[in-house]
Amino acid sequence: MPRIALATYDPGAAPGKDTDLPELVRALRDAGAEAEARYWDDPDADWGGYDLVVIRSTWDYSWRAAEFGAWVDRVGALTRLANPAPVVRWNTDKRYLGELAAAGVPTVPTRYIAPGEAADLPDDHEYVIKPTSGAGARFAARYTPDRHETAVRQLARMHAEGFTAMVQPYVRGIDVSGERALQFFGGRLLHASRKGAVLAPGTPYDAEKVAHPGLERWRPTDAEVVVAEKALGSVPGGSELLYARVDLVDGDDGEPRLMELELVEPNLFLWLHPGSLERVVEAIVETAEQAPPAASGA
Repeated sequence: MPRIALATYDPGAAPGKDTDLPELVRALRDAGAEAEARYWDDPDADWGGYDLVVIRSTWDYSWRAAEFGAWVDRVGALTRLANPAPVVRWNTDKRYLGELAAAGVPTVPTRYIAPGEAADLPDDHEYVIKPTSGAGARFAARYTPDRHETAVRQLARMHAEGFTAMVQPYVRGIDVSGERALQFFGGRLLHASRKGAVLAPGTPYDAEKVAHPGLERWRPTDAEVVVAEKALGSVPGGSELLYARVDLVDGDDGEPRLMELELVEPNLFLWLHPGSLERVVEAIVETAEQAPPAASGA
């Protein structure tokens, strides 16, 4: 009987946002696994006592990036971690988009402005600013050129907190065809969803946003699957992925472009795709029953 931990976050007094988690724990137990959800920052957790630790919904990690990175390395040295620690480390910094673009993956054009660098912002088109380490549209905002001063203030705030900013053109295809999320599990396409635009004009960067507006099921096109598979095939260590979510939007030419690659703690939306639960459970149990990885040090 494999022992499996699903790593999540401590919501404190607020209700937890991972609505899939209780059902996933139950289904794993029904499949014969000894499964439980554990807060990733629980000081009493014996991570080495599990056959597999699945990073499921550690949704506060971007606020505590250094602490989370240390936890990932520690757990990855003690037991099998999904996804593997090197992949997680790589994916927590969205500068990976530059690497994927260089590998030939169609991506949304992205520039980076690190602390201390000049606020070189577009003056001829609408654009988006967001941090290279973030989740849930945190510190993300949409600007027109006439709001330059507000955008500069956002950059100053982000740089003061140590964040590198990424600047992308606002992809208007989102307003027409939405953003599609293709989810892979166990190396196969699991299901896909579509949502509307998250960033409304004029919404402050530090305002709380609805992360998945208008979420609905989606049947991915062949072109979307091709881009998603090319992106996953370009990930360093990608052959060891247990799960992945590939977020796509349409470029000005109508062709899909990679917006983001979620290899850390993507929302699975199992509540929207209940038929996927069985495949997710099978893949998790199969991974837990594999031979343990070679020790990588304490």
